[in-house]
Amino acid sequence: MRSIWRTLDRGLARDIGLVCLADCLVGVSYGAIAVSSGFPLWLPMLMSLLVFAGASQFMFIGIVAAGGNPFAAVLAGLLANARHLPFGFAIGDVLGKRWPARLLGSHLMSDETVAFAMAQDEAPRRRGAYWACGLGIFVFWNAGVLAGAFAGTAITDTDVFGLDAAFPAVLLALVLPSLRDKAARWPVLAGVVAALAATPFLPAGLPVLLALAGVLVGVTAKEPEPQEAR
Repeated sequence: MRSIWRTLDRGLARDIGLVCLADCLVGVSYGAIAVSSGFPLWLPMLMSLLVFAGASQFMFIGIVAAGGNPFAAVLAGLLANARHLPFGFAIGDVLGKRWPARLLGSHLMSDETVAFAMAQDEAPRRRGAYWACGLGIFVFWNAGVLAGAFAGTAITDTDVFGLDAAFPAVLLALVLPSLRDKAARWPVLAGVVAALAATPFLPAGLPVLLALAGVLVGVTAKEPEPQEAR
C-alpha cells in the first residue's frame, strides 16, 4: 500500500482529494433524500457499502419513491452499471493478479477511478491513481451518506435545499468535457430526447431505460474512415 501512495505526486493527490470531497457532498444529498423519502435509516448505508454505485443508488431511490416497481429500479441500476464491463477490460492490469485484490478493485470501480487511471502514462501511476481514488471515494462517500441519512431524519423536504440536484450537477460536470466530441453529442442528445418524450406517458424508471437508445445512435452514427488517396 505504501508503494501505491509513493507513486502519487502532489498535483494528482490534490485532484483525487477534490473528487473525494465532491463525492462526499453528493453522498450527503443521497443519504438525506433517501431517508426523507421514507426509506429506513439503514437502507442507504447498506446500499453504499454493498452496491457502491452512486448513479444506481440514486436511480433506485428515485424510482421507488416515485411509485415505480422495485424490480424495474434494480434493472435500471444494472443497466446503468453495464458500462463497468468495458471499464474492466480497459483497466484490468491495475487490479493485480490475486483474486482478493481483483474482487476489491472491481467493487471500487467507478467513473472517477477509471478516469484517473486511464489518464496516467506509466503502469505504477495507473495503479496508484486507481487505488488511491477508489479507496478515498469509498471512505468519503460512505461518510457522506451516513451524515446525510441522519440529517434526513430532520429534513422533511429536501427540495428546499436543492439536495436532489447535487448528483445530476456532478454528473453534468463530468460529462460536459466529453461533449466537445461530435461523436458523443449525438448519442447524449438522442437519449435526452427519448427520456423527456416518454416521461409524461410511462411509469417512473422506464424513461431512464429508454434513454439508452442514445447508444444505438452512437453505434450507427460513426463517421466512415477516410479512404486513402490512390
